[in-house]
Amino acid sequence: MAKLEATSWDPRLEAEIREIWDIEGIPEFKPSNSKIRNFVIDTPPPYPSGKPWHPGALTQYSQIDMIARSARMRGLRVLYPIGIDRNGLPVEIFAERKYRVQMRKTPREEFINLCKHALDELEAYMMGLLKTLGSSGDFQNKYRTDSEEYRQLTQRSFIELWNKGLVYLANRPNNYCVDCNTTIADAEIEYEELPTYLVTIAFKESDGKSSVPVATTRPELLCACQTLIVNPADTRYKKLIGKSAIIPIYGREVPIRAHKSVDPKFGSGIVMVCSYGDYNDVLLFREMKLKEIVAIDIDGKLTAVAGKYAGIPVKDARSQMIQDLREMDPTTKVEQIQHRTPLCDRSRTPIEIIPMEEYYLKQLEFRQELRRLAMKIRFHPPMHRKILLDWIDFISTDYPISRRRYYSTEIPVWFCSKCNMPHLPKPGTYYRPWRDEAPFKKCTKCGNTKFVGETRTFDTWMDSSLTPLFISKYAKDKEFHNLTFPTTLRMQGKEIVRTWLYYTLLKSYLLKGKAPFKEAWVGGLGQDEQGRAMRKSLGNVVDPEPMLARFGSDAFRFWGASEAGQGFDFRYSEERIAGAGKSLTKFWNTCRFISSFPVPERAKLTWTDRWMLNELGKLIEDCTKAYGNYDVFTVSTRVREFLWNVFASNYIEMAKGRAYGDGATKGEQEAAWYTLHRVVRSLLLLLAPITPHITDYIWRRQYGSRSIHLESLPKSERFDVSEKVSESIIEFNAQVWKTKREKGLALKDPINTKVPPSLKQFEKDLVRMHKITH
Repeated sequence: MAKLEATSWDPRLEAEIREIWDIEGIPEFKPSNSKIRNFVIDTPPPYPSGKPWHPGALTQYSQIDMIARSARMRGLRVLYPIGIDRNGLPVEIFAERKYRVQMRKTPREEFINLCKHALDELEAYMMGLLKTLGSSGDFQNKYRTDSEEYRQLTQRSFIELWNKGLVYLANRPNNYCVDCNTTIADAEIEYEELPTYLVTIAFKESDGKSSVPVATTRPELLCACQTLIVNPADTRYKKLIGKSAIIPIYGREVPIRAHKSVDPKFGSGIVMVCSYGDYNDVLLFREMKLKEIVAIDIDGKLTAVAGKYAGIPVKDARSQMIQDLREMDPTTKVEQIQHRTPLCDRSRTPIEIIPMEEYYLKQLEFRQELRRLAMKIRFHPPMHRKILLDWIDFISTDYPISRRRYYSTEIPVWFCSKCNMPHLPKPGTYYRPWRDEAPFKKCTKCGNTKFVGETRTFDTWMDSSLTPLFISKYAKDKEFHNLTFPTTLRMQGKEIVRTWLYYTLLKSYLLKGKAPFKEAWVGGLGQDEQGRAMRKSLGNVVDPEPMLARFGSDAFRFWGASEAGQGFDFRYSEERIAGAGKSLTKFWNTCRFISSFPVPERAKLTWTDRWMLNELGKLIEDCTKAYGNYDVFTVSTRVREFLWNVFASNYIEMAKGRAYGDGATKGEQEAAWYTLHRVVRSLLLLLAPITPHITDYIWRRQYGSRSIHLESLPKSERFDVSEKVSESIIEFNAQVWKTKREKGLALKDPINTKVPPSLKQFEKDLVRMHKITH
């Protein structure tokens, strides 16, 4: 045992400690035949979309590591996989910006290679940050979602779902992002109140006698209008129901109908139904069996049906249309309003609804069963289950799984060039239909020998929703899979509950008939100091690298663990991270003080020691329970409160003189040494999952040659001590200190007072501590 000499913890030592960990490695995961002993984490593979990496995400990954380390210390066999999600749109956008190219104007193979190169750089950056953070995941067997092995699994799952009759092709109105040039799912849409124009346009009744005021935020879609609707209870317009009106500019006649969905208080109370201004239009077209008119193309420009506006981008066409309407009819009313606008969650571009042929995965008919499974999953905290349930209830269409992009898993389908019959290959190989020859000799329907490969790819959630199946070696190692699936714990942020968590649940149910994990830990969002989301557009994104270099990973981890309750949002604050670093230095100095004393194997405890160890027992029980509930907030706050308010401020002060041998017997002195080390050992073990560097450094110098991370959590020991003792001791000490201050005395000065009868058993230590005279 070596005395700790330095007067403060040096975060630069963390790199040396990690080098030792690299040499020693992490315990290899060998699944137990008893599934209850296996602890399998469905780790979120981080998405490399650019620099810097969000500090909120890093906080979440540090907490994942805390849960993994604590599970090992609880005696479980832990599978803590490390992967990286390398598919999808953000990767392509990053590559386009980095290399100043456009995907559609670059040969596909060339663009794919550019994406790979860009990803390699980002991956190295992110993996480096995870290691700096002290992550104990399985980096040696790191997986990538763009690897042939992973994409093969994605294609296998699609083939199995197709063969079960759960996938189909259909031409339907789809959410479309003109910037991303692809279909997007409802789960990829965010709504925001944005300024727009509400235009009240005067349609003419077909008999030409009067005008009909129609309010719309999408005047550029006049060419796609198929009917006008009014609320049947709106007495202003009852006489119009059943009549017709003429569309301005286009001169086409459309019927006026009654529909209860119209809000009489919005605009004029008369609404045009066009294909498609919003999702309500889609529902109305289906209900009324209207014939759709495609007014917007995949480039976000108006089509030929728009007449002189054809080829003009939507926003520009809207402005031109408003100007023309005003010139035609000066009574045209234009007012600015705040409008709930659907945006692509990647590009922040308003989405359009465009009819397109896509592949769909059935989900609507399984909502009740998915709800039942969602109720079986244990959520931490329970409140976040509601996000999932609300999303399941919100779903109104099947899941469009195809995308018109390049850097994602290819859809393994070839079509007969003659009859267009789709053909799917056998699973087990990674297929690229846009490039590879069809693995069939002839069409099963018409006998034709020529095929055309599918050029579309999967939505990225089709890949990432398979993580629990991939890490459990589905269709690869049956015995391993049976012992590790369902996984124990899914850890993720609440912002992707309706995407990653939901789609994983959907795919697992459709493929395996069960939930993919037993429990789900859902973290809150990392925000800036003002409580805003961190976005480049706001200029409030923080680069975590300088912060980690300045304060150290353990300070960041300790801050992250204690900043907010489980599942709640938290605010990034360098001041509070610095405060966490000061707390670690205070802990270091406590350990440094105690390191100057020998470590007895046993001792005859005084009442003060029993009280202290009883309080320690309570702490250990609370923290062990909290770790079992994946609640690092409770652990960090309980340890900190115990350390400063009970152990350092009270017990150490009471036992310090005895530890130095001041008026104490040898046995009493050894009891103080024993208790001091017993408490510090336990605190190191309790804090090890949260602050792995400093605890391992101290442990190796004080209590053992091997890593603290190979030890178990401490065991609780309780003593027959009244529950009121702690409160009485702390209150008495506080009162004595207050009295000394009021009398202008130093804490080391003598004071004339009495120890209350209730603390008679602790009198000797209290008299020595306060230098009490009678």
